[in-house]
Amino acid sequence: MYGIPGVAEISALDFANRLLEGELQLVDVREPEEVAISHLPNFIHLPLSQYSDWAEQIFTHLDPSLETIVMCHHGMRSAQMCQWLQSQGFERTKNLSGGIDAYARLVDNSIPRY
Repeated sequence: MYGIPGVAEISALDFANRLLEGELQLVDVREPEEVAISHLPNFIHLPLSQYSDWAEQIFTHLDPSLETIVMCHHGMRSAQMCQWLQSQGFERTKNLSGGIDAYARLVDNSIPRY
């Protein structure tokens, strides 16, 4: 949807199918208030605005060898996170294109939209 050069994206539909296939590392970079409104299970919550609180411990939160899907509301903050993760050696990152909003619209309309 937004696209940042060098950041791979995955569509909401492809993500839904990929969830069934195997081990993924899932990261949600939205604010706590946003996560309180709507969320998906099994996502590690690392708010981008709190970067200074968790950045130095990124390797205790995440495994750089795993495929990592990053999500936000519409896909811009998560694309920025993917770019940063790549700079830290995470080679298998993908941005959820359109974020949780696209997932709620295209995959699971029971998820509240905001």
